[in-house]
Amino acid sequence: MEELLQENQILREENKKLQDELIKTKEHLKKYTDNTKRYYEKNKEEIIQKVKEYKEKTNYISPPVSQEVIKERNKRAYLKRKEKLKELENI
Repeated sequence: MEELLQENQILREENKKLQDELIKTKEHLKKYTDNTKRYYEKNKEEIIQKVKEYKEKTNYISPPVSQEVIKERNKRAYLKRKEKLKELENI
């Protein structure tokens, strides 16, 4: 009986140590996560402007695609998938 009490006490102490360590780790992590959020909140417009400039510089902005072109691409993709499935079934 005494052994069980000692074991229980050891487990409680270990549990308390782990809880304390978890709390310290969460507080430490909070420092880093909060800073990034604050930075983006303060510099939101500046960041958006930089992204726009980068997209223009690298010609990332593509012309809008019409619905007909999208439908045609989807149809071709569907037919290719269908062909692959037939080939797998034949093998």
